[in-house]
Amino acid sequence: MKRRHVLSIVGGGVIAAAGLFYGTREPTRARAPWREAGVGYLDPRKRALSHAILAPNPHNRQPWMVDLSEAGRVLLYVDTDRMLPQTDPFNRQITVGLGCFLELMDMAAAADGYRVDLDLFPEGSNPDHLTKAPVAVATFVRREGIAVDPLFAHVFDRRSHKRPFDMDRPVSAAHMDGLLASGRHGTRIGGTNDGAVVAALRRLTHDALALEIETSRTYRESVDLFRIGKREIEANPDGIDFSGPLFETLALLGLFNRKTALDPTSSTYAEGVGAVLKNTDTAMAHVWVVTEANDRESQIAAGRDWLRVNLAATGFGLGLQPLSQALQEYPEMGEYFARAHGILSPDGGVIQMLGRLGHGPESPPSPRWPLDAKVFRREKT
Repeated sequence: MKRRHVLSIVGGGVIAAAGLFYGTREPTRARAPWREAGVGYLDPRKRALSHAILAPNPHNRQPWMVDLSEAGRVLLYVDTDRMLPQTDPFNRQITVGLGCFLELMDMAAAADGYRVDLDLFPEGSNPDHLTKAPVAVATFVRREGIAVDPLFAHVFDRRSHKRPFDMDRPVSAAHMDGLLASGRHGTRIGGTNDGAVVAALRRLTHDALALEIETSRTYRESVDLFRIGKREIEANPDGIDFSGPLFETLALLGLFNRKTALDPTSSTYAEGVGAVLKNTDTAMAHVWVVTEANDRESQIAAGRDWLRVNLAATGFGLGLQPLSQALQEYPEMGEYFARAHGILSPDGGVIQMLGRLGHGPESPPSPRWPLDAKVFRREKT
């Protein structure tokens, strides 16, 4: 179908009619964990974990699994079926996401009066890929008067923003300073709202994202994780969700599905690529996290501080979207990986995360698997 025909549908009565049943097409069950965190659990570990499952993570894979069979402890594992082998071949970004999970669990436990003692990778780690060995053993210890992290107040409002930012609203120097001071885990948090540097990073993130889309195997990895419309999102509340009357209607008419998204001659492809690239071009500032080393413990630390940056941005009323394509380690991305490190970390270190900042429209929370789907009992060997 011609592009103008698609646009006429979007602008016409079909979408208006779709709005009449929008309320019935909201994936409310998939968003229930945001409403139910901390509610109805007698076990303090589950109260903390019901918050931790709301943490940001790559492609919303939610790769965490927990074993609660040892009293007072949480054994965290990675679900090795939820990796991103094309864009994250060494599971670095997945590990960063696990760090976000641990930081949010720690915050929630403190708010409930518990200290969490972490033992990371107690059976060792593999730099090439994550294994079925435990990622962390977390011991919960009751502690009266433990301080509640002020960033915890922003958990339920945090979003990964996926729409253009308002280019008439700058990010203030005071907010940038607050973001740079939000870390606690030994990483270097960098950021800028300088116009020239932001322009250079817009080009870098635009080009790196375009390369990922133009590389068929890496783009297919994302498209395979599309969840289009309420039915798919409720069945698999992970991956990249597309909900609301627009996407429901386009899917119903056969104009938006995984096949059309993969077809570079289709209007779906052209419109979709244009939309995601426009996001990079509206960045009003950027923020990034650097570690000296690139071992698994450093990646966990990067995730813990990335979660803190997210919550600090939320507290300042800022939108934040990760744009870490240039940091990915597959061969085709080598040029942009070098450019990113040359701009952001010329004195050394590894850039673990990069995101754009700005002011944008409100976004709904991302779907989540319920906590019960993430609890298992490890078989003894």
